[in-house]
Amino acid sequence: MSDMTTTADAPRSPGRPRSVRADEAIVSATLDLLAEGSTIEALSIEAIAARAGVGKATIYRRWPGKDALLLDALRTLKGQPPEPTGHSVRDDLVLLVGAIGQNVDPRAARIMPCLVPEVNRSPDHFQLYQNMIEPRRKLMREVLQRGVRTGELRADLDIDVAMAMLTGPMLMQRMLRWHPELDERILPERVVDGVLDGLRPR
Repeated sequence: MSDMTTTADAPRSPGRPRSVRADEAIVSATLDLLAEGSTIEALSIEAIAARAGVGKATIYRRWPGKDALLLDALRTLKGQPPEPTGHSVRDDLVLLVGAIGQNVDPRAARIMPCLVPEVNRSPDHFQLYQNMIEPRRKLMREVLQRGVRTGELRADLDIDVAMAMLTGPMLMQRMLRWHPELDERILPERVVDGVLDGLRPR
């Protein structure tokens, strides 16, 4: 998408410092509108500006377009991904798997399920979702690759399949409550240990 550059990527022009308060108001307005039922397609810069109490020009000085703003806004729902310590592949995977489906913003419970059909319908929205989750996927990929290098995991490990096996159960449980009797407090450990049984060298 042509406007996928986020605020972190865009070069800053000299002049008056940007207002952090305006940034927060714009992001919060975006999330509020999505939580209230607006679809990504229907969401407009005009509506976001009106809710945030700013002009459209204020938004465009910060983000090149709606998709870049959406990417930044949706990332705030999840917060920063946890940082693996590098001491143990198992412990790092438990940390990362435990963060799957966890959100720091309560609006995520209303927003994320509504994104699924839009992601499936639109290549642009699919790419938006991929850009949002890739930093977390990269962390897990690096942990698994490290495990292969150190001999903790099989040399012929299919990294992408292993990631799907680790991620899928947590997403199913946290988004759909697939099995209400599972104890989510220990589920990350159980998932990681179960998957690692098949990933370790024989």
